Amino acid sequence: MRTPLIAGNWKMNGSAVLVEEFGRAFAEARLPASLDVVVLPPFPYLDAARRAFEGTSLRLGAQTLNPLHSGARTGEVSGRMLKEFGVEYALAGHSERRQLYREDDEAVYDRLLAALNADITPILCVGETLEERDAGKTLEVVLRQVGYVMARLEPDQRARVVIAYEPVWAIGTGRTATPQQAQEVMAAIREYQGGFDRDLAAGLRLLYGGSMNAGNAAELLAQPDIDGGLVGGASLKVDDFLAICQSAG
Repeated sequence: MRTPLIAGNWKMNGSAVLVEEFGRAFAEARLPASLDVVVLPPFPYLDAARRAFEGTSLRLGAQTLNPLHSGARTGEVSGRMLKEFGVEYALAGHSERRQLYREDDEAVYDRLLAALNADITPILCVGETLEERDAGKTLEVVLRQVGYVMARLEPDQRARVVIAYEPVWAIGTGRTATPQQAQEVMAAIREYQGGFDRDLAAGLRLLYGGSMNAGNAAELLAQPDIDGGLVGGASLKVDDFLAICQSAG
């Protein structure tokens, strides 16, 4: 059985007050026994979040990392540094990083490998634009992004990766892929992984992102190949995020 995973990506949002609010709420929350919950706040809040989340079910994640351990890279943060602050998960390849900061597939691979080398679980983000979907290229684009990374990893490394499918056209727009559309892509990703190892494919955790919220989470999470969610805007609202987590039970 795959353990569901709900990850909240705060992006460049949040505050010290919100960190404390989440800590209090999840200290009292009753969540499914078999569920991993991760919050990915901006870097300045990592230490505060580590302290606020102590004794709760919340785990700590980072939104990106630099491939190097250290060096002349002003403004960057390494996996080694993140690990010191209790970070257990890190995103690699979020569409905003690909588009706004021009991270190509090679840069995504480098960051994902850096996370693995720092003993941090990477969440590989993949997804197509609206133009690519309209052109019928969804699976071509998504499997290319997945394959560029996964085909280059060792078997034990592949087993440690989580994959999040986020159709770019659904991120922050309020539009959501239908459960059937999301399931189709998730099933294709799992089938692709089966080409490496059937057991790996069966155990691979696949998350859906792209405007998941308290209203649509249950239907999306009911799909056989959707094991959780990478949640954006709704992860900034304690009650909504709690409702999504409870939907994963």
